[in-house]
Amino acid sequence: EYMGGTFCSTLAMSLLPSSAVVLVESVPSGHPTNEHFRIEKSEVSPELKEGEILVQLLAISADPYQRGTIKPGGINKPGNPLRGFVAGKVLKSQNPAWVEGDLIGTILPYQTVQVVSAEALASSTNWKLTDLIDESQITLGIGILGMPGATAYGGLVHVLEPNSSSVLFVSAAAGAVGSLVGQLAKRLYGCTVIGSAGGPEKCRLIKEKFGFDYAIDYKTVNTAEELAAEIRKVSPGGIDLYFENVGGIHYEAAMLTLKQYGRIAVCGAISNYNNEQPGVASFNIQQVIYKSLRIEGFLSSTYLGPKHQKQFLDTMSGLLKEGKIIAEETEFVGVESWPTAFQSLFVGQNVGKVVVKV
Repeated sequence: EYMGGTFCSTLAMSLLPSSAVVLVESVPSGHPTNEHFRIEKSEVSPELKEGEILVQLLAISADPYQRGTIKPGGINKPGNPLRGFVAGKVLKSQNPAWVEGDLIGTILPYQTVQVVSAEALASSTNWKLTDLIDESQITLGIGILGMPGATAYGGLVHVLEPNSSSVLFVSAAAGAVGSLVGQLAKRLYGCTVIGSAGGPEKCRLIKEKFGFDYAIDYKTVNTAEELAAEIRKVSPGGIDLYFENVGGIHYEAAMLTLKQYGRIAVCGAISNYNNEQPGVASFNIQQVIYKSLRIEGFLSSTYLGPKHQKQFLDTMSGLLKEGKIIAEETEFVGVESWPTAFQSLFVGQNVGKVVVKV
């Protein structure tokens, strides 16, 4: 393919093969399966207009929030390539902000080679990975240096605002976000961290690898009261902070154990994602008033956006380089493996960030 000279001259000469993950039909409830997606092959012209860039995707993300995007009325429509977080390489550029060879993190359709317009770049969240990692570490661009990293960083540092005396409870502690929240809480603040994870293997992992102080196997409890009792076993006085990834009994157990002036950062509620209608959490207003609780939702885009992006990327890449945080990944290879990677999120098969290397 490259015998005709440089990569650039090859690009100028021929159409480039591309593969996309396309949604076949919306999935109102239940677990998505391979039948809901197909891989569509096409060819892309490398010719660029002013402001455009040609991008080759090197890593595409599978994230729990995407479950909502493939329900009827979701942003991902049947017949179109799925959109989500990606990391890739700029093959060619007519845009002054990007040069050939740059590594980019952004939100794009899951199409392995594509032309991105100036308008699409301007309206999307983009972050430059070029000086932070090399191509062999590209999956970090959709992990620690991408949406999960920004979620963990923003929710912990800006929403929960811990200190060294804080007791923090984290649900889905072995997942992409939860595993980072625990590590950041220990490394940046020296908090006491309690994690909830499914099964003895994940519980061992969050203590031994991620440095959590305590691990609770949620598969051994059936009710919020039982989970609250497990929290009190390791922290009799209760908890100061809760990082919410799950909903359901985890949220209720946190409400039962929060101390005065307790805070909850609401990031997600994966226990409800496969239901047709989102679950409704019980909400004890008296408890919120008399305990002076604060419950705050937030989005990763705030911390990937211009105001916080540099501080987030500098903090996380610095901790990474110093070996103070560990990137745990469940890796799938090839764009055609994305549907399987996505399904792994909902059956507890993944540890850390689910990534698809293209």
